[in-house]
Amino acid sequence: MRAVVQRVTRGEVRVDGEVVGAIGKGFVVLVGIAEDDTEEDIAYMADKLVNLRVFEDEEGKMNLSLLDVGGEMLLVSQFTLMGDVRKGRRPSFTSAKRPEEALPYFNKLVEEVRKKGVKVETGKFQAMMKVLIENDGPVTILIDSKKLF
Repeated sequence: MRAVVQRVTRGEVRVDGEVVGAIGKGFVVLVGIAEDDTEEDIAYMADKLVNLRVFEDEEGKMNLSLLDVGGEMLLVSQFTLMGDVRKGRRPSFTSAKRPEEALPYFNKLVEEVRKKGVKVETGKFQAMMKVLIENDGPVTILIDSKKLF
């Protein structure tokens, strides 16, 4: 499982011009689910996301987590994060979990983050989405549950 985590002052997802998810201060997280992901990858990602310390404390150091600041999370499924461009110029998505298998994993990630006390909004699975991100910093962190980077 891969995630691009962006610290934001606000985020929003629109489908066909309609807002389907919106948050204030927190994280917009783009999530890619791999063919070989398991429940352990979901647990790892949920824990990492809610405890990632990238918000400033009173001394201006990135020392506070989403939980510490009462932040929100906008989770957006994005299979293109699993794209492999090491060969040629066109990405290969063979390592991405098939949509019908990926949706339960995505929903489980949403559930696990909510269980940890974070308000979660989502995009719409398999829809063409417009994701509006007001980056704060900007702060952008990459997470891979297989620890490839």
